Amino acid sequence: MSNHTDPIVIDPEGSDIQGEIARIRARGPVTRVVLPGGVPAWSVTDAAVLKEVLSGSEVSKDPHQHWPAFRNGEIGNDFPLLNWVNTRSMFTAYGSEHRRLRNFVAPAFTNRRTAALEPRIRAIADDLVAGLDAAPESGPVDLRGRFAYPLPLRVINELMGVPEHLIGPLRTCVDGIFDIALSAEAAVANYEEMIGLLQGLVGYRRENPADDMTSTLIAHADDPAKDFSVEELVGTLYLTINAGHETTVDLIDQSIFLLLTNPDQLAAALDGSPGWAEVIEEVLRFEPSIAHAPLRYAVKDLVLGGVTIAEGDPILSCPAGANRDPAVYGDSADEFDPARANKEHMAFGYGAHRCPGAPLARLEAQVALPTLFRRFPQMRLAVSPEELGTVPGFIANGHDRLPVFLK
Repeated sequence: MSNHTDPIVIDPEGSDIQGEIARIRARGPVTRVVLPGGVPAWSVTDAAVLKEVLSGSEVSKDPHQHWPAFRNGEIGNDFPLLNWVNTRSMFTAYGSEHRRLRNFVAPAFTNRRTAALEPRIRAIADDLVAGLDAAPESGPVDLRGRFAYPLPLRVINELMGVPEHLIGPLRTCVDGIFDIALSAEAAVANYEEMIGLLQGLVGYRRENPADDMTSTLIAHADDPAKDFSVEELVGTLYLTINAGHETTVDLIDQSIFLLLTNPDQLAAALDGSPGWAEVIEEVLRFEPSIAHAPLRYAVKDLVLGGVTIAEGDPILSCPAGANRDPAVYGDSADEFDPARANKEHMAFGYGAHRCPGAPLARLEAQVALPTLFRRFPQMRLAVSPEELGTVPGFIANGHDRLPVFLK
């Protein structure tokens, strides 16, 4: 029989992410949970403790070095989060290894490179909105599928230099990576197919180099003076397309949803006070695209938030929990308020692993939202919020669909 001290078993479908996080937080800043696949872990929902976890070297993301259960073969191929912990990239690297890999990626996301993408982002947003405008008026339009989804996908394809023939197949694979509910066989097959497609991308760009991220990384991998393998190159592309696409889809999706369900806030944004940048920061705080970020491991025995964690124990950081910590945001932590003074958040992580693509995600949202809302100021949800469903899985935090009446 269960009692209140049993660990909270995380819902693999993520059907009520914020409700579940509130229940986890009620147990304390660092709490026992059970991950999909039956793996026990510690959830950190407290902002101060999470900053401590993410800024030090006592916690690692490398399971090969620091997760004994993984190293000893206790974590099988059927572990639903395997692709999140197993792919060799800066996402799963530690210490100097992480710094080495990150140094190859950082140049793709400099402020200069990001700013250079703005005209293309604007053209893509205008094109998508024009397509929506041309559609027959009668029925509802799914803005997730028709706007929030294709915009970041086209931007990331442009950034990475993905040729036309690989765009469709890669899109299918990206969807599968975030679907934790896939069977073990389907998840492994999807992962292998995606790695194959990315190897195909590398082959294509090796023959047809251009001014894109893939071509730049190939030049590093082909330089014997640089310590960067082709496997790491493919892992980096895998990380970029997964981390850089779904997260921005959810940011745009949640922004549209929160503005449509808070008409006063929408009116204020269209009026320019607070500005779109402020709105986006509050969306990132209130409904971050990554609710839980798997997975970290204690490098040694440590005490966090008054709880003793043993060396090798898995730790699940919870930015969505930290972003609504009452100790930081007071009684209004659970309210969406773009005018609030403190909108600091951990939607893009914190410390060494902070997301290098954060400026690009912000830019995409800052272009996309005003383009959409200025064209369709009368837009409204076509169903009640309860009917929207959620993205499968407990990691990504978005809606299954977003049907609206545009006019």
